[in-house]
Amino acid sequence: MEFSDAIQLLLIGISQGCGYALIAIGFVFIYRATEIVNFAHGELMMLGAFMVLTFSEIWGLGFWLGSALGILSLGVFGYLLDAVVMRRLVGQAQATIFILTVAIAMMLRALAGMIWGWTPLSLSVPFSSDITFGGVVIGLDRIMIIVGTVVISLLLYAFFSLTRTGLAIQAASQNQLAAYYSRIPVKRLIAVVWAIGAMVAAVAGIMMAPVTQVDTGMSIFGIKALAGAVVGGFGSIPGAVLGCLIIGVAEPFLDFYFPAFKGTYAYIIMLAVLFIRPEGLISQTFQKKV
Repeated sequence: MEFSDAIQLLLIGISQGCGYALIAIGFVFIYRATEIVNFAHGELMMLGAFMVLTFSEIWGLGFWLGSALGILSLGVFGYLLDAVVMRRLVGQAQATIFILTVAIAMMLRALAGMIWGWTPLSLSVPFSSDITFGGVVIGLDRIMIIVGTVVISLLLYAFFSLTRTGLAIQAASQNQLAAYYSRIPVKRLIAVVWAIGAMVAAVAGIMMAPVTQVDTGMSIFGIKALAGAVVGGFGSIPGAVLGCLIIGVAEPFLDFYFPAFKGTYAYIIMLAVLFIRPEGLISQTFQKKV
């Protein structure tokens, strides 16, 4: 492998890992607030991509307006998903919640197939050209994935660190009972967390759509993002980003040298890390307080 090829694979891997990280951030947000692992999160990303495709392509509203409407629609869907469905399962066994989220994932995938069909569709984006430097050719869409991940991460950090709502969500995620007695609207804030997680998943769908096309199978990225979150330390946002970047960078190189196991390396890396360090690379430990 030549040096330029290695750099190109590295950039592809970083962009891929950033795409996984956007999905994993939503996983971790919801888990931190509710202790629920939402196995339908990849389907929320898929649904977001289809909604943007509908607004921008089918309805002809253009990419930017279509993206804004698609993200907002996923936020509403995430809010209602908690308010109408998930909130009723508070106190139920984790197995019950696991089965429900898997069922929701299957229903969303089937619904998307019935509405938009099972054939991959293309989403036209204003950043589809290629950039060449030093013999390395990289798509502008992949650069936008990296930039978008950095921007979204900074915006979320500012929201949760500098706003009253963000601080209240942090308090509710650490001790819901104490937050309730402190007159924090816990139920509403948890629904807001679901909405934020769904909107971030929609952004991931928009970023990944030019690379993979829009179809029901793109929800598989949710499972790879979950693997990245486990590698980094489930419950830790920096850990989830780190784990997804490790998987994203490793996949192109491993696929190149060992193509026989292509598509499985995310899970192989996850199993290897679990054997060596079950708590993940960055374990999440904190004292519960309000």
